[in-house]
Amino acid sequence: MPQDQRILVMGVGNPLMTDEGIGVRAVERLMSGYEFPPNVTLVDAGTMGFTILDLLRDADRLLVIDAVDGSGHPPGTVMVLSPEDAAPNTVLHSLHDTRLVDVLQAAALMDVALEAAVVVGVQVESMKQWVLELTPAVEAALPIAVAAALDTLRDWGMEPSPREDSDINAAVLEALRTYDPMPGTEVS
Repeated sequence: MPQDQRILVMGVGNPLMTDEGIGVRAVERLMSGYEFPPNVTLVDAGTMGFTILDLLRDADRLLVIDAVDGSGHPPGTVMVLSPEDAAPNTVLHSLHDTRLVDVLQAAALMDVALEAAVVVGVQVESMKQWVLELTPAVEAALPIAVAAALDTLRDWGMEPSPREDSDINAAVLEALRTYDPMPGTEVS
């Protein structure tokens, strides 16, 4: 992939609602642990909404890390999905929340077309309000979600390098060594 391809990596979620904050935590881990070239932008996008449309104008490829619910998989399961496959399991808290596929459709109406969009989804266990900690199952999945994001970036020809002052823990390094996408959830 050419270095002029613009990649946007978004952590989506509300870290004040237990496991709903997994996407934000994963992006924080990526930002603290790795150096990215100038064509890769990492952001904490908060909750999904049409406010991210401006971010999409400057992207060719989009990687979203987010919580999913109702997937039928155990809590902490990490899945790599297309936005369409993630849509039925999108966590919506109110009528004001938006699914990624809806945001991408709105972007297309504005002549913003992405070459690729991928969702790294983590099945939640709990979404209690005002709880900052992830549940144990989702906390254990955090390094795997980071590895899935890094694997997607590698598939796109992007290899971030670990920061010299990095606090990458052993769990992330082990997940990178052993990560294998869940069968049937890979996106090409």
